[in-house]
Amino acid sequence: MPTNEIYLDFNASTPVDPRVAAAMRPLLENAFGNPSSPHWAGSTAKAALERARGQVADLLGCADDEVVFTSGGSEANNMALKGVFFSRRNRGDHIIATAVEHPAVLVPLRFLETLGACVTVLPVDHTGRVDAAAVERAITPRTVLVSVMHANNEVGTVQPIEEISRITRARGVLLHTDAAQSVGKIPTRVDDLGVDLLTVAGHKLYAPKGVGALYIRHGLDLEPLVHGAGHERGRRAGTESALLAAGLGEACALARDLSPMDTVRALRDGFWVTLRERAGDRVVLNGHPEHRLPNTLNVSFVGWVGADLLARLDGVAASTGSACHVGSVKLSPVLEAMGIAPEIGKGAVRFSLGRRTTAEEIDQVAKSVATVIDGSCTRGN
Repeated sequence: MPTNEIYLDFNASTPVDPRVAAAMRPLLENAFGNPSSPHWAGSTAKAALERARGQVADLLGCADDEVVFTSGGSEANNMALKGVFFSRRNRGDHIIATAVEHPAVLVPLRFLETLGACVTVLPVDHTGRVDAAAVERAITPRTVLVSVMHANNEVGTVQPIEEISRITRARGVLLHTDAAQSVGKIPTRVDDLGVDLLTVAGHKLYAPKGVGALYIRHGLDLEPLVHGAGHERGRRAGTESALLAAGLGEACALARDLSPMDTVRALRDGFWVTLRERAGDRVVLNGHPEHRLPNTLNVSFVGWVGADLLARLDGVAASTGSACHVGSVKLSPVLEAMGIAPEIGKGAVRFSLGRRTTAEEIDQVAKSVATVIDGSCTRGN
């Protein structure tokens, strides 16, 4: 990678860890059989598949047979939401979510509304956090599912899942959490969280794109999203990819050690301190100051449009919290739901760090930001 290219968009996607690639490499030429075939070629693939399933289960603290491999986080979310709705229509039709959920949750819920679902979307506070008491108040006798993301992909705010789970358990309601952003960054043991369903996305976890998993607590019967032969114990049809599963499994095995996140958190916090020292009140934090992913720093540069500033940070890969359309700036739904003022939110930039981010890179970006905002470049309107 050229020295002027710095990647700070790990919440969007992570590179495949070399150890993950090494675990997958043998499967490119071997273990090519169908895992469902009863001969030697199939049994080799089956063994690799089940080893990977065990690695995912070990990270989540669940049984192997509670893990279903999917094509990614979006499919896992769809499987959870639609699976519960279709399998429990005789019990109720009400689903609760929050306004800051990923589109992979909110869009399927809008689809389910066309089929008769009643969806309640709860507001969040200015830090992006939902009030657990509001979840409890929203539950009705017809509620079958609450879906609240573990951590937000844009601002990193971590939701009070443990508190919400105590409420849902007491009320006999299932709880799903989209943990695509939190797995590998903070603890995600399913019994500690108290969830019934949990989504994993491989490419947020240093595994390849195209693979994910859904944890389904023992005793839950979901209507399959994909119908066909009886793969994944009848829960998801389609011949499993031992290759991709091995990648996700190895990534989960590596993620059991969260100590690298201590270094990432220190870099993130130092980055924020430096930005404040150099920009003062011209930079504002978006998201919760404490209940936040250790790698995520979403800040607004006052007086700027985020995309304009980012374009001047030559070689820096990061994300913005607003989009420009025909001279106007539209905030992301997450910032809008948090009540961020447009004049502040339009300057939002998300810097998301990863395991390979260095102090030198952070220092270089901080200096570049200071140079840009102190310079004579034209600011956004």
